[in-house]
Amino acid sequence: MLINFKQYNYKKLDITLIFVVAVIVSVGTYLISIVDESLTSKQILGVILGIVVCAAVTLIDYHTICNMAIILYIIGLILLILVQIPGIGVTVYGATRWLDFYIIQIQPSELCKVIMIIVMAYYFTLFRDTLNTWKTLVIGIIIMAIPILLIFNQPDLSSSLVLVFFFIMMLYGAGLSYKIIVPCLIVGVPSVVALIWYVCQPYQVLLDDYQQKRILGLINPEDYPDLMFQQNKAVNIIGKGKLYGLFNGGSTQDLSCLSMPIVESDFIFSAIGEAFGFIGAALIIFLLLLLVFRCLKTAKRAKDYTGKLICIGVSAMFMFQVFANIGVVTRILPNTGLPLPFLSYGLSALLSYMAALGLVLNIGLQGNLKARG
Repeated sequence: MLINFKQYNYKKLDITLIFVVAVIVSVGTYLISIVDESLTSKQILGVILGIVVCAAVTLIDYHTICNMAIILYIIGLILLILVQIPGIGVTVYGATRWLDFYIIQIQPSELCKVIMIIVMAYYFTLFRDTLNTWKTLVIGIIIMAIPILLIFNQPDLSSSLVLVFFFIMMLYGAGLSYKIIVPCLIVGVPSVVALIWYVCQPYQVLLDDYQQKRILGLINPEDYPDLMFQQNKAVNIIGKGKLYGLFNGGSTQDLSCLSMPIVESDFIFSAIGEAFGFIGAALIIFLLLLLVFRCLKTAKRAKDYTGKLICIGVSAMFMFQVFANIGVVTRILPNTGLPLPFLSYGLSALLSYMAALGLVLNIGLQGNLKARG
């Protein structure tokens, strides 16, 4: 049955998680209204649609959704392929990542993140008993590699890395043997170091020129002043917030972030730092960490293997994006173009996050049921 209200224990609804997300979304909407008033109505509409999506997913049994994993996977691949077709995919800032449906534009890579969490949770559950065999691992890697390569080709390296990260975390959470993990680490860590060294060389062929320059700019910022301009400005803007931000006596009209490109999306944290100061920015980071923690707590309390894996995947997705986004804005990481969950402007991302939140809430509601799978 698609929805069976009687099976849910509503006393187990994670009110703390809902409250945390509500505060974060409210802050994000407020900041977007300040930095670009023209986007306010679209963001509010996105929040309303997101609430509807979250409520629907919360009430639909996640096992039913997981049983549709193959269909969702095919839909996700079709959308990613459509993006690559000239005349269909929409190019913004040199990257073709969007599809225009006249009424709205969607970013398939954002939707694909949640789809792949569902797909891999379903796959690992289906082959739970043979997880530590090379056949199961190789097939799982291939299933995951196809959308990753399609997203990487847009190009969208950052979203590709998100998928890689939560796949590894889900694989570990699924019970991968240390007999496989240890050799992979022994080989993998030096390989990653060698890969980073290689992509910094002038003869490398893996990254586009602008992607390589972003890495080189972080290592030697003085050699790439134009490329590092946005990140340097973001750091200065955060510093202007001092301890209390606007509570120091300023007004929203005096904010330096108003003149910064795409501050409403990739660099929203710089607006947080300037508007709310160190204390406000620290509180936002705390709330984002609490969001990840509540997802992990639901994973721990999940009564079946599938639910646990979904929560691990969702928490890993949020954790990576929070770290990467704030790392970019504070000039710790190369510019990646990842939105800050529930804070940055973007309909596709917001709806995807709300759907992921709904999955976690649904798993929490069924936490008292007899384990399945």
